[in-house]
Amino acid sequence: MKSLNDVLQNKKNDPKKFSENYINYLIGLLNKINYSKIAECIAKIEEARINDKTIFIMGNGGSASTASHVSNDFGLAVLKKSKNPNLKPYRALSITDNMSVISATANDSDYSNVFLDQLKVHYRKGDILVLISASGNSQNLVEAAKWVRSNNGFVISWLGFDGGILKSNSDLNIIVDTPKGEYAPVEDIHLIINHVIVTWMHYHIDSL
Repeated sequence: MKSLNDVLQNKKNDPKKFSENYINYLIGLLNKINYSKIAECIAKIEEARINDKTIFIMGNGGSASTASHVSNDFGLAVLKKSKNPNLKPYRALSITDNMSVISATANDSDYSNVFLDQLKVHYRKGDILVLISASGNSQNLVEAAKWVRSNNGFVISWLGFDGGILKSNSDLNIIVDTPKGEYAPVEDIHLIINHVIVTWMHYHIDSL
């Protein structure tokens, strides 16, 4: 497999070619995505909406901002598009955003518990967890995944590289298959996956 560095190394002094090769590299990665897994993800999220379950979304670093973006899109962005005043919405909640809770947990307990402790407060049986991680090895995500699965929840992971530890601790994986360390392309494609799903919601929400 060619790495991003292989593709860009000889173009680093030509911004136009550099940009073109980066985009073409993303296209190649997108063509390898398992679209059936995206369809399964849509089905589970829709099942959660119908059954009044919460979709918890989380990640670290750049993936934390993606989690916030996904939560906004699944929730308010879909609600705004609907013409049905009695719409049952997607109950999507990013738990990366409450810095007082995250910093208190990290300070008083351990950073590996910053998501787990929030789930222990808000989680209800049958809720869904969407984890966003390039490496799949973040301990706070792994702890959250294990706990939710042991409490009758369903774990979906959007991953990169080889899937890491989360690959075997999730019920459904969408993996952007890249060499280890290629965070930028993985994070780009996670946002594209979000927009594929939310656009599907926009097209279908009033017929569901």
